Amino acid sequence: MSNDVDVIVIGGGPVGTIALALLGRAGRTAIGLEKDTEMWPTARAVHFDGETMRTLQGLGVADAFRDVTVPMKDVDIVNEADEVLVHAPTDRLGDQAWNDHISFHQPDIERLVRDLVDRTDGVELRCGVSATKVQPVPDGVEVTTVDSDGIEQVLRARWVIAADGARSEVRRALGIESEKYGEDAQWLVVDGLLVNAPGCAADMVQFARYSRPALWLRLPGDRVRMEFMLVPGDDPEEIVTPAAVERISRGVLPADKFTPDRQAVYTFRGRIARQWRSGNVFLAGDAAHQAPPLFGQGLCAGIRDVENLVWKLDLVARGIADDSLLDTYESERRPHATFWVETAANQAVIIQTLDPNVAEGRDEFIRRNPEASAVPTSPALGPGLHDGGRDDRAGKLGIQPILSDGTRLDDMVGNHFLVAVDRAVYDGLPTALKLALDDDGDIVTLTDPLKVGQILDAAAAKAVVMRPDHYILGVGDTVSDLEHLILRIPSIAHAATLSAESR
Repeated sequence: MSNDVDVIVIGGGPVGTIALALLGRAGRTAIGLEKDTEMWPTARAVHFDGETMRTLQGLGVADAFRDVTVPMKDVDIVNEADEVLVHAPTDRLGDQAWNDHISFHQPDIERLVRDLVDRTDGVELRCGVSATKVQPVPDGVEVTTVDSDGIEQVLRARWVIAADGARSEVRRALGIESEKYGEDAQWLVVDGLLVNAPGCAADMVQFARYSRPALWLRLPGDRVRMEFMLVPGDDPEEIVTPAAVERISRGVLPADKFTPDRQAVYTFRGRIARQWRSGNVFLAGDAAHQAPPLFGQGLCAGIRDVENLVWKLDLVARGIADDSLLDTYESERRPHATFWVETAANQAVIIQTLDPNVAEGRDEFIRRNPEASAVPTSPALGPGLHDGGRDDRAGKLGIQPILSDGTRLDDMVGNHFLVAVDRAVYDGLPTALKLALDDDGDIVTLTDPLKVGQILDAAAAKAVVMRPDHYILGVGDTVSDLEHLILRIPSIAHAATLSAESR
C-alpha cells in the first residue's frame, strides 16, 4: 500500500495540532483532520505546567506563548467560613526552567499552534473535514473522510493518532471501553471579562464550601473563570443567569461588571481508556483519559501523550527501532495518566463534599497538614524504554538547567537523546563507543560540568541518559553503567545489530 502520509491525526484541538507540529519537527509527514470549520471561540483548558512549556520550547514557540500567558502567583484553599486554610505562593521557576503554573485563554494558544502548523513543512491541518471510518489495511490505516461540502475522500497512512476528544468516535468505533474513577459531578463553568471589580486576591482559589464547592481562576488581562458545583435544588435555566452567577459567586462576579462569553454546565469525570493502542491506531488526550480539573493536568497530560509517542513513531519510521517500541506508549503513559486522574478524583471527593461534618473534619486535617494539599509530584512512567524497574531514579522527568548566560539547556540539545556524563566516566568508554556517540545524529553528549552538573547532582549520579521527551532512560556511576545505558539508546542498539550481522 502506498501511504499518503506517515500519520493521520484525527482532532484539531491543542493535542492534535501539537502532535502535528511535533511530527513536522521530526521530519514526518502528517495530515490533521478537524470536523469544525472554525476554531473553537471560547476557553476550555486554562492551565499549562512547566513540562508543557518545555515541549513548546522545543517547538520554538515558548516565547510567543509567554506573551499570551501569565504565571500563576499563588493558590488558596478557602472553606465555608471564608477561612484561608492554605496559601501557597507559586510564582517561581520550577525544575523544567519554566513556571509550574501558567494560565491562558485557550483560543490565544490554539491560534499560535495552528500558525506553527501552517509554517511547518510536511504537515497540514484540514478543517471542516470529518473522519467517518477508520480501518486497518496492510501496512497501515485507511481513513475515510467527508468535508463540509459532502465530498468524500480516502486517505492512507502508516499510523493514526486519535485526539478527537472525550467523546472520541474513533475510540467508540474500536470498541474500547473506559474505567471510571470517582463520582461524576455537574459543574457550571463561567468564563468572561471582569472589569472594575477586584475578584479574588489569589490567582487560583479552591472554595471548599459544603454549601457549594467552587473554583476561581485569574486569566490573562481582564479574563477570569469561575466554576460552581451544581447542588440539589438548582434550576438549570436559572443558574446560568447573571443574577444567579452573582449570587453563587458571593459577589465576586457582579452582574454589572462581569461580561460572560461562556456559561455551560459540564460533567466532571474521571476516565481512563482500557486500551490506548489498536494496531496502528493510538488514542491521545481526552480520547484516552479525562480527569476532574482540580490540578489542571488535562491538557498537560494530552501533550505528554503526543510528546511520548511522536519520537517513537519517528524511530520506527526510520527503521531504527522495531514496532514493539510503540507498545511502550501505552505501558508508559497509561499508569502516569492514571495517577493524575485518580489523584484528581480523590481530591474531588474531599473538595466536593456537601456534608458539613465531613467538611469540618477535612478543614481540621488541612490546618494540621497543609502540605497534604500541595500539587503532588509527577510520578515516574510505567514500564517501557527506561531502567525504572531496577533504579527508581530512571523513568522520571529530568530537569532542565538554565545556564549562566540564561540559555535553557534544551536549546542546545534539541530533539535528541542526551548523554550527560562526568568527564572521567566518559573517558573510560571504549574508543569505538565514543566514536559511535560522535557519529550518531540522534544523540548529544555533554561532559562540561557547567552544562550538566545540575542534571548529575539532581540524579545523584555520574551519568544520566535522557530521552527526547526529557524522561530519564537511566543513570549510572561507572563506565560499565554508562555502556549499558548507551546500548539501550535505539540508534546505538540498531547500529550494533547491523554491525554484528555484517560480521
